[in-house]
Amino acid sequence: MTASRSAHLTIRNVPPRIAAALRAESKRRGKSLNKTVVELLGAATGVGHGGQVEPVTNGLEKLAGTWTEEDLAAFESALIDASRVDPEMWR
Repeated sequence: MTASRSAHLTIRNVPPRIAAALRAESKRRGKSLNKTVVELLGAATGVGHGGQVEPVTNGLEKLAGTWTEEDLAAFESALIDASRVDPEMWR
């Protein structure tokens, strides 16, 4: 198979819950079931349109490195109570 030709695949034994979730997702997107499945497979494998590898991301990279020292200090201060162990609860 070359990169310029589309492959035709048949997937068998798809569990009913997965099939229903795929149909619901295609309806939510307003796209055909086939297009939805191709997009989901591309995202899951890191291969986007045109066969180019796309990095898998959680979408948080835009937040990385944006905290100031003051932000960090406030965050750590807010966690102090959460990190204390109550000896009475561990008896």
